[in-house]
Amino acid sequence: MTSPVIVNILGKEYQISCPEEEKPALIASAQLLHDGMEKIRGTGKVVGLDRIAVMAALNIAHELIGLQDHQENGDPETTSKVLQMKEKVTAFLNEDRQLDL
Repeated sequence: MTSPVIVNILGKEYQISCPEEEKPALIASAQLLHDGMEKIRGTGKVVGLDRIAVMAALNIAHELIGLQDHQENGDPETTSKVLQMKEKVTAFLNEDRQLDL
């Protein structure tokens, strides 16, 4: 069963539906994104929330790819979990809803 979760990213609240068992992961993901965006905004080099969000997403994707490359030579269970996370992120990004960042 899905229920709404409210997350706060750079002072804006977003209501996102997710299964109950995935709420902690969603909250942690939102916090990771918030922290990344806050760090980028703090440099003063990137202006505009949309650009900050894209830069943060690129940084997170880069880290994920680095982990995937590292894990391909490692534990198959960890590799599987990383691939599942990637699929979930891709599915979310492919949905027809647009977040106002």
